Amino acid sequence: MTTSAASAPPLAPYGATLLRLALGVLFLIHGLTKLLVFTPAGTAAFFESLGLPGVLGYLTLAAELVISAALLLGVYARWVGLAGVPLLLGTIVTVHGANGFGFANAGGGWEYPAFWALALVVLFLVGDGRWTLRSR
Repeated sequence: MTTSAASAPPLAPYGATLLRLALGVLFLIHGLTKLLVFTPAGTAAFFESLGLPGVLGYLTLAAELVISAALLLGVYARWVGLAGVPLLLGTIVTVHGANGFGFANAGGGWEYPAFWALALVVLFLVGDGRWTLRSR
């Protein structure tokens, strides 16, 4: 059975909005933690401890804040959110994957970033929702 836009549940756009805002808040919290708690230099040093270039820490911090703003404001949110998927898959490959599935495992497993990446894909599929500055 297929669902057209005309037959979609009337609350579906509000569900998409709630998903978009929740994802935006998650990116905001992670970006601000890197900025204000770990500091940009500390974030770069952590990336270097993983064998990655330190500059990738700065780029990740900036990307998280830009993605957050786009999601919260609704600026091409579904496309910008999709750009966040590689960030989360990168955390699985570099940090969380070796810690097993459960995020409650020591060091945090890959459960949480995988679900977060999946939620970004769902947002891409369902659309931006209501109250956007620029939608496509």
